[in-house]
Amino acid sequence: MNKITILIWVLTSFITQNSIGQSVATYNIVFESFWNASDHGTLPPSPHWSQLVGANHNSNVSFLNLGGIATQGIENIAESGSITVFKDNEVAMSITNGDTQQFINGGGLGSATGTISINALEVNENFPLLTLVSMIAPSPDWIITTTSLNLRNAGNTDWQNLIEIDLFVYDAGTDSGGSYTSANADITPHIAINTLKGIPPFNNNRVGKLTVSLQSILNAEETNTKNNIRLYPNPTKGMFTITNIQSTEINTIKIYNILGSLVKEFFVENGVPKINIDFTHFKKGMYLISFLDSNSINHTHKLIIN
Repeated sequence: MNKITILIWVLTSFITQNSIGQSVATYNIVFESFWNASDHGTLPPSPHWSQLVGANHNSNVSFLNLGGIATQGIENIAESGSITVFKDNEVAMSITNGDTQQFINGGGLGSATGTISINALEVNENFPLLTLVSMIAPSPDWIITTTSLNLRNAGNTDWQNLIEIDLFVYDAGTDSGGSYTSANADITPHIAINTLKGIPPFNNNRVGKLTVSLQSILNAEETNTKNNIRLYPNPTKGMFTITNIQSTEINTIKIYNILGSLVKEFFVENGVPKINIDFTHFKKGMYLISFLDSNSINHTHKLIIN
């Protein structure tokens, strides 16, 4: 079998695996707060943000619907920053039902401005929708949120590389207070969650920005292999790492270009846990990395250089 035939067979295998399997994407998420007195009125004493929490899930569930009525979990976050009901009841039940992958907690922010970061969040393709919420505190029931944000592209053929969203304040519809320090005044029955954009003290000013950036992708073959070799970041700008080598007893690593030509070969010493590889001097495009283990079994991964 010549190298072109081998390459065609490998590419066909990738297409087949990716069409029936599920990939896992790793994202970094940053919430940057711009909350300030010039844009949003005189700030209350001890301005801060409650824990930025949420989940990644599928379309069978929605934890927060703009224009809908807040759940008990969302009400508790909006009024007091309490996450217990949201986490232990609403998200946990959805995980049990198979509609949510995981609960997400980025922690809080003890000042009006600053950032909250969620790093290396692994998102399975079965649960590509991201919901996050935090209370602007103190306040009657005001929140920032992104609800069911799809991390896949419009055709559901790939993961989105970068998402940037301006964040505006929403009223959870559970308390009628009109200022940061208004006394508790429950609304019964609750009204719909609605935007406070264009309404004092926020007017038309954003209070923050959410940035969701793709770090790496593990395809079906990579995530399902029992040896669990990891290659990241992927896509990469040239520098990447191969880990979990020692547990798979990898002897040789070969890297091929799209034409099937061998461009690099490594012989792995026993016990080496990982290898850092510099491909910054290679052309952009797709490469195939072949791992030969001690049982003479090949494990082939795809690498994209941007």
